[in-house]
Amino acid sequence: MAIAIVAGAIANKPFNGGEPWVRLSWLVGLRRLGFDAYFVEALREGACVDAAGDPAPFERSANRSHLEAVMREFELLDKTALIDGRGGSLYGIDPAELGGLVAEAEVLFDMSGHLGDIAPMAQARRRVYVDLDPAFTQVWHADPALDFTVAGYDHHVTVGLNVGGAGCSIPTGGVEWIPTFPPVLLDEWRSGQAPSAEPFRFTSVAKWRSPYGQLDLDGRALGLKHHEFRRLLELPAQVPQAEFELALDIDAGDAADAEALVAHGWRLRPAPEVASSPRRFRDYVLASSGELSVAQGAYVQTRSGWFSDRTAAYLAAGRPALVQDTGVGARVALGEGLVTFSCPREAAARAREIAGDPIAHAQAARALAERHLDSDRVLGRLLEAVGVGG
Repeated sequence: MAIAIVAGAIANKPFNGGEPWVRLSWLVGLRRLGFDAYFVEALREGACVDAAGDPAPFERSANRSHLEAVMREFELLDKTALIDGRGGSLYGIDPAELGGLVAEAEVLFDMSGHLGDIAPMAQARRRVYVDLDPAFTQVWHADPALDFTVAGYDHHVTVGLNVGGAGCSIPTGGVEWIPTFPPVLLDEWRSGQAPSAEPFRFTSVAKWRSPYGQLDLDGRALGLKHHEFRRLLELPAQVPQAEFELALDIDAGDAADAEALVAHGWRLRPAPEVASSPRRFRDYVLASSGELSVAQGAYVQTRSGWFSDRTAAYLAAGRPALVQDTGVGARVALGEGLVTFSCPREAAARAREIAGDPIAHAQAARALAERHLDSDRVLGRLLEAVGVGG
């Protein structure tokens, strides 16, 4: 059986239940295609915290317990290796066995360049960079002043569906980027129930302020997610037939934003409270009527075609998604199930349309996921594109 390795962050994000789904969709998806797939993660130095978020030793950390809980639920504990920044073992598969797996593997998918040049991972015979942050990745790579590169990989994949195409201003730096939809494990998201129609409840799970900071491209500053959310402040008043709720990870320093949202009719819930594990994240999505979300300004202004893994989950659950337009219409039909907006006025109009016909939009959402996001299809195409057979 051919070996595949998926690398990414789960233990590094101990209170986030959405991020594991991104990695699991690749890992479990590859296993369903017949690969003996393994998960490898490097834990950042100083990243370990306890349940209260205070520094803690690894053995008693929330990082370890989170990783264990996720992998146990999906019966993947024996397929998991947690290493330090030098390649030493922290948990799971021992270094000698891991080195042998890497040497034998047909492909290593390195999500966001998580492993970089950590030995022995850098010796994998076919390494694929998986870009989850189009515009940021490419602009950073092009900046010689930054200690960041996507060099050293055999192939480069991106969820920016338009990167390298006409109309997208993201510099490729001479790299050939293979566009891909985010894969979804469709059977994990089927609820069997249509969203509630009265009132229609738009939700999203988000970190309010991007950890990356502002991005500059060709002399212009590209906005961030919280800038885009501020433009929708008055949305609840404009769509009284619907409710709007955000499960937010928001810092106390942004209390003024939180207060403004609540004052304008938004309901706020702490993201860790409702989405701290994959199961809780899924339950939150399934309990929603649909998604309402903005995108990083960098995704929008570059016409990147960024396709959110969170949006993919809502669609797979049969929950329509109303999301800010990043140019995805060049790759997928819009208007039912997946609906985009470019300005607050358009967001309000589209929200009213979705709330007025929830069943049709729910059915269209699931159909779109089956057509474009099924992990079998998405990963099957990618494996062919990078020259890997099952």
